[in-house]
Amino acid sequence: MRYLLDTCSVIWLCAEPDNISAAVQEKLSQDDAEIAVSAVSTAEIACATERDRLRLDRHWKIWFRFVIKENQWRVIPVSLAIIEEAWSLPEEFHPDPADRVIVATARLMNMSIVTGDRKILDYPHVESIY
Repeated sequence: MRYLLDTCSVIWLCAEPDNISAAVQEKLSQDDAEIAVSAVSTAEIACATERDRLRLDRHWKIWFRFVIKENQWRVIPVSLAIIEEAWSLPEEFHPDPADRVIVATARLMNMSIVTGDRKILDYPHVESIY
């Protein structure tokens, strides 16, 4: 199975794993689980640390690269196709640009989003788990 972590899930898996259900953690630990992160999550993490909404034990860039390497997660770049999909999503979806990019990435890459975001979980045009 292929999973795309939203930004909160990246942080939770690294710092507060109890925020991710045991069932989801089990799915992510399976041998055939492919786990990825959108590059847009780096921007969200950078903004959160600069606004003091998130405190990390090192600079956000070093922290992000470390957790990606340590967990062997793949980073998916934000492409033109993803941006086009993000602003062409079916039905109504909330305007947060990062969430739109994450949803579009999952749709185009046929991935399930790991998220606690109710707006994503309730959106019927993408598979998501929490």
